[in-house]
Amino acid sequence: MTIDAPALLRASFDAAVAAADPLHMLAAHLSPEPRRALVVGAGKAAASMALAVERAWPQAELGGLVITRYAHGLPTQRIEVVEAGHPVPDDAGARAAESILERVAQLQAGDLLLALVSGGGSSLLSLPAAGVSMADLKQVTRDLLASGAPIEQMNVVRKHLSRIAGGRLAAAAVQRGARVLALIVSDVTGDAPADIASGPCAPDPSTYADAQAILQRWRVTPPRVIAEHLARGTHGDIAETPKPGDALFAAVDNRVIATAHLSLEAAATVFRSAGVTPVILGDTVTGEAREVAKVYAALVREIRQQRAPHFPFSPPVALISGGECTVTLPAGMGGSARGGRCSEFLLSLAVELDGMDGVHALAADTDGIDGSEDNAGALLDPGSVVRAAQRGVQARAALDVHDAWGFFDAAGGLIVTGPTRTNVNDYRAIVVI
Repeated sequence: MTIDAPALLRASFDAAVAAADPLHMLAAHLSPEPRRALVVGAGKAAASMALAVERAWPQAELGGLVITRYAHGLPTQRIEVVEAGHPVPDDAGARAAESILERVAQLQAGDLLLALVSGGGSSLLSLPAAGVSMADLKQVTRDLLASGAPIEQMNVVRKHLSRIAGGRLAAAAVQRGARVLALIVSDVTGDAPADIASGPCAPDPSTYADAQAILQRWRVTPPRVIAEHLARGTHGDIAETPKPGDALFAAVDNRVIATAHLSLEAAATVFRSAGVTPVILGDTVTGEAREVAKVYAALVREIRQQRAPHFPFSPPVALISGGECTVTLPAGMGGSARGGRCSEFLLSLAVELDGMDGVHALAADTDGIDGSEDNAGALLDPGSVVRAAQRGVQARAALDVHDAWGFFDAAGGLIVTGPTRTNVNDYRAIVVI
C-alpha cells in the first residue's frame, strides 16, 4: 500500500477545520427562528458565525454587532462586523465592546440576546474596567503572553480587568429581562464556557485574589493602576464577577457547539479511510511546545522500532492530538522570535527525530495563524532537516533562538491557509509508516 503522507496530513487538517466551521454546522444548534433578536459576539469565528445566523434565520429581525480579528471579517447584511486587535487588545475593540453594552441596555423583557463566542474573544471584547486604561491592559496582556501562562489563567486576570467578561455581558442582558443563548466555539482544553473568550455569558468561579496570584506565579509585574484595581477587588471594594449559582444564569443557556475533540474525530476518519490507523492522544495536551515534542518523539521511536512485543500501535499509524502548548521566550527575545507554538513543536520534533525514515508530521493552528507570522503551521518530513541545512539553517540552532518559521521556510514546509474564521486550538498529527 502506497501512502502519500504529506497529502494525507493536509487532508486531515482540512477536515479538522471544516468540522468547526460555523458555516457548516452552526444552524443545527439554533433554536426556532425568533421574530427578532439582538446578536452580539467576539472571536476569530465571529464573522462566520454571524453570517451563518443570517442564513439560518432569513426572516428574523436581526441586529447587533460582532468583533473579530483584523482580516477575519465577512460581508453580512444585518449584523455589523467590526475588526479589532488580537492577541493584544486595541481601541477599536474597546469601542465595539462599548457599543455592544449600549445595545444590550436597550433590550426589553422577553427579548433574545444571541451571543456568538469563540477563541480570541478575550482580547477582541476588551472593555477595561473603570480606572484601567487600554495602555495598561495592553501591557499586562503582552507580559502574560510572553510569560508562558496558560490561556485559562490569562483569562482569569482579564476577566477581573473587564466590564464585559466573566459573565457580565449575560448579567447586563438578564437585568433588562432578556433571555440569553450563547453559542460557543471552544479553543481551550476542557471546553468550559467560563474559560472560552473569558466567558462573557458564563458564571465565573475565579476571584480577584486568583488574578493576583496568577500574576505573581508567572512573575508578571502589572502597571500600578492594575495592581491597585486588583487589590481593591480582593478587599471587596469592587463587585466580583457573577458566580456559579447566581440566579441570573437561570435565563442563560451556554452551548458549546464545536470542540477540538470533534475536529480530531473528523481527522481520524480521513486517516482511517486511507488505511492508516488513527490514535487520538487527546485534545487537552498542554505544556512547553518543545518539551511536548520530546515525549511524542519517544513514542514515535517505539512505534518505528517495534521493540516492545505487546506495544499497542504498529505502522501505518497516525498519532493525533489537540490542545494548546506554550512557548516561553527569554527576556528581550520577543521581537526576534519567529513562529508559534505549532511550528516550534514541529521543529523540536525534527531535532529529536533527526530525519527518521518513514515519519511525517503536521502541526497547525486551526485559526490559520500560528504565532508571529502568516502561516497556520508546517509540515515535517524525513528530508526537512537536510533541506534547511542546505540553505544555511540548522535545526537545533533555529530552535535555540525560537525561529521555527525560519527553519520551515528554508525547508519548504510552511502551511499558509489564511484566516479560517474558526478556532478549536492546535492540531497535531504524526504519521508513522
